[in-house]
Amino acid sequence: MKYNLLGSTGLLVSEICFGAMTFGGRGRWEAIGKVQQQDVNGLIKRVIEAGVNFFDTANVYSFGESERLLGQSLKDLGLNRNELVIATKVRGRMNEKPNSIGLSRYHIFNSVDESLQRLQLDHIDILYVHGVDFVTPIAEIMHSLHDVVMTGKVRYIAVCNWPAWMVMKALGIAEKNNWNKFIGLQYFYSLAGRDIEREIVPLAKDQDLGIMPWSPLAGGFLSGKFTRDKEKAGDSRRDTFDFPPINKEKAYDIIDVISAIGKQHGVSTAQIALAWVRQQPGITSTIIGARNTDQLNDNIKSMEVVLSADDLEKIDGVSALPKEYPGWMTEYQSGDRLGLNK
Repeated sequence: MKYNLLGSTGLLVSEICFGAMTFGGRGRWEAIGKVQQQDVNGLIKRVIEAGVNFFDTANVYSFGESERLLGQSLKDLGLNRNELVIATKVRGRMNEKPNSIGLSRYHIFNSVDESLQRLQLDHIDILYVHGVDFVTPIAEIMHSLHDVVMTGKVRYIAVCNWPAWMVMKALGIAEKNNWNKFIGLQYFYSLAGRDIEREIVPLAKDQDLGIMPWSPLAGGFLSGKFTRDKEKAGDSRRDTFDFPPINKEKAYDIIDVISAIGKQHGVSTAQIALAWVRQQPGITSTIIGARNTDQLNDNIKSMEVVLSADDLEKIDGVSALPKEYPGWMTEYQSGDRLGLNK
């Protein structure tokens, strides 16, 4: 297993992060996975054997059940807490009470305490804000996150799913006030969804932030189970939970290319899709999930796949983003200045 530095923290995390969204299966999360304790323990044991030290969950996954199962597994397996990096999240609605949602100081502090109880831990290594909260000012959010770090209950803060301008504004506010800043970004990134290359990836490079892609197989669409002739896999979460949204016609074109490359390498279509994400600039740790050991083993094997320059060129040709303004204008105008650095 390879370990990468997480931004400018000095912290090393495995290039695979094991996601726990398939644990529990309560409410709307049932379509994603219903893995229970015995099988959770088996999956965690396998990823530990593979060298994974990075684990990702969220308070809202199965409304706390994912955190509970993960925490119990760490205890059941007798794992050394100080060798693991545990991430969870705050923002989503946990119940119908009016303050059980959002990024208010009230909800952040309450959620951290509740997550720690479920995880059976005394601190969270990385706390992500799990989305935007337009009714709480960014300054208030960042002040609250700084203060929760200062309690010792959280080591680092990070962000999911915010637009680039909001992330940069938050970083500026934190810098101005000498508060703790975001150290990483968790965003949807896959061959079927390369949108973060427009603004988020350049932001991460400029601010030295780690990028942890979620759903690198586009909700299972790039697993190899779907083709133009087979719109339903029969055993995929996309059969009943068609998310995240993608351009399926373009995705079918991508599947044709990566399936052919997979055959050349003697590996699965999913392994090619995962290998592509892993090899992209700025990627720190790719979040994988699994409902069973076969899925997990296939995902882990993707770490052995190294795509050639020819493979990458073919894949880029079918999956690249169309040029949009102002991107094409900055590219057009920058040529007469970039040469000065050569």
